[in-house]
Amino acid sequence: MEGVAWFTHKYIMHGFLWSWHRSHHKKHNHTLERNDLFALVFSIPSILLLYFSLGINPYLTAAGIGIFLYGLFYFIFHDVIVHQRIKWRPKNRSSYLNRMIKAHYIHHIVRTKEDAEAFGFLYAPKKFEKREIKPSALEGETH
Repeated sequence: MEGVAWFTHKYIMHGFLWSWHRSHHKKHNHTLERNDLFALVFSIPSILLLYFSLGINPYLTAAGIGIFLYGLFYFIFHDVIVHQRIKWRPKNRSSYLNRMIKAHYIHHIVRTKEDAEAFGFLYAPKKFEKREIKPSALEGETH
């Protein structure tokens, strides 16, 4: 799923559906943003797979559950831990979690459709561990 998410983020969200994703790279005071439409769209395959395959095809059921679980982990990591849409963040964070948060902040330094990096959601290469981020680079950020 992470490969699909990376591809979708880089080539669809930062591609032809930038008009939706742009809202996620701008400061705002709204509870919801246009970018949240992606969660709705991405939930459709999971719902359909579960609805039509439960008790009939265990492989399609497993795929539906997998998509759902990936979406759940994405919500917890991205919306809760990184962007604080629900005010909770673990006190003891692992180096892995810190690297993921930093990679996502690095992604948000670029406010445009082009030139962004770090498109993964639940995986970030170790190269992001040592990258420094100036606090001024994140001014106006949505987190």
